[in-house]
Amino acid sequence: MCSPNNNPIGIFDSGLGGLTVARAIRNAFPNEAICYLGDTARVPYGSKSPDTVKRYAREDIAFLLSRNVKVIVAACNTVSAAALPELINCYPVPVLGVVEIGAETALEDAPKKIGIIGTETTVRSQAYVRAILKRSPETEVVQKACPLLVPLIEEGWFEHDVTRMVIEEYLAPMRDSGVNSLILGCTHYPLIRPMLQDFFGPSVRTVDSADAMVHALNTAFNSNQIGRANTNNSAASLYYVTDRGTHFSKLLAAFMGENDLPVEQIRCDELTLALEKREAESKK
Repeated sequence: MCSPNNNPIGIFDSGLGGLTVARAIRNAFPNEAICYLGDTARVPYGSKSPDTVKRYAREDIAFLLSRNVKVIVAACNTVSAAALPELINCYPVPVLGVVEIGAETALEDAPKKIGIIGTETTVRSQAYVRAILKRSPETEVVQKACPLLVPLIEEGWFEHDVTRMVIEEYLAPMRDSGVNSLILGCTHYPLIRPMLQDFFGPSVRTVDSADAMVHALNTAFNSNQIGRANTNNSAASLYYVTDRGTHFSKLLAAFMGENDLPVEQIRCDELTLALEKREAESKK
């Protein structure tokens, strides 16, 4: 048996939305260290081309690997949909994405019709549709890209009338079509989950992949024997961002339930350099 691995869990997202996943992981594994990267200077990834998303993902992963993480969680639906299928087996540590996990969770109640909301890139990739139909070909799936929701959430408008109006404009046809489950296909969306639940009504189950990611991570720990040694002491975590926006502190508190976190700002070119260094070393 391998000895316990006290290296941190690496988590990355295009912005701060992935902190919803980080929070669930921290609550489930309080003794594990977290190394979080939020590429806030280049958010959102959802409006970028697939090639750009793949390049950003490779840079983010290279940076986390340079911090000696033992597992990587892509807490970004856009990356999970557009980049991970090509990248998931390219690294020396397990790499987990939210799409497959979200699809499995959505199907637990055997719904007849599943709705998916996400960024333009996530929806265009059809990744959730493929993941659902692979498991349940008879399930009807409808999608809707909601590109304005992430900027509104980043603005801190979690209960704002404008956000309600945008939800109505985007999602009234999906609601009226009779979906049974709704996949929140962006890690920002849990912050407006109460508003979405109110809009769709109590009979529609809203699916957030953060809790399912905890189960997948526990499986990775057991199968790869990389869990932290049993200890009563919480491990030190570190959070990296590439920009501190106007509402940074408010968003940090909203996503993590606290704003007193060890946050370090880095430059985007540090991510590029991490990838270049990794690629150069692989050629030796």
